[in-house]
Amino acid sequence: MKDRRAHIQQLAPEHRVTMLCALLGVSRSAYYAWREGKSPRQKEDARLSQALEAVFIEQRRTYGRARLTHELRARGHACGERRVGRLMRAKNLQARPRRRFRPQTTDSRHDGLMAPNGLAQRSAPPARPNEVWVTDFTYIPTGEGWLFLAVVLDLYSRRVVGWAFGPALTTALARAALQMAVSHRRPEAGLLHHSDRGCQYASADYRALLAAHGLEASMSRQGNPYDNAAMESFYATLKIECLHRQKLATKAQAQAVTFDYIETFYNRERLHSALGYKSPVDFEQQLN
Repeated sequence: MKDRRAHIQQLAPEHRVTMLCALLGVSRSAYYAWREGKSPRQKEDARLSQALEAVFIEQRRTYGRARLTHELRARGHACGERRVGRLMRAKNLQARPRRRFRPQTTDSRHDGLMAPNGLAQRSAPPARPNEVWVTDFTYIPTGEGWLFLAVVLDLYSRRVVGWAFGPALTTALARAALQMAVSHRRPEAGLLHHSDRGCQYASADYRALLAAHGLEASMSRQGNPYDNAAMESFYATLKIECLHRQKLATKAQAQAVTFDYIETFYNRERLHSALGYKSPVDFEQQLN
């Protein structure tokens, strides 16, 4: 094969390359790839590498090889995870590694009313949106001090359906996130609302809001943060993929970047492995 390609190169100044390739049984693509010093596989790697880098940047440098492979296949590129991993290493593309989940317990030393763990009693995961919501707080460090965030997550699709920011861990902050979720989703009575045993969720004001909308309260077992693992997982993802990648000088900046991540990227674009590599919004829309 090599001699035939060299012979074509020798005769090319006097004859058409197409005719020489046909006569000598060499494809034009193979000849030109040989002349440029690249095999067809190398050329395809170069094209795939370019597409891979574009997707990696488009997805905010958060995707590892599994999500990148799925996204590239969806865009018509034939590739496997091992190949994508090799090309990522060659271009030094690396998503920020996940930190090991470290459970944090909630101080439940208060006089508020505790609810039973209805989530642990369920025999199957949610089968539709607005069947089970989970909620919790987290904190965001900024140059102006701590900013606190309360989030409500739909357990069926992992979609963030409510959130609120505040300067302290208060019942008002928790109520604001829940009120947003109720206003946007308008769930039917009987939805299971799961939280930890914190005083905010056990307070009379919060329980009154649940009752007003017909939501059933559920709380994690004491000292067992794994009962609310989906919420913990979301906060870990938020911090790794968004908040820990930049210095947040002000609370206003922290609110802006968190809103953008949740509403523009996480809910609508980010592929979730537990959802069959669909975004939360797309996963819900497949029921329509």
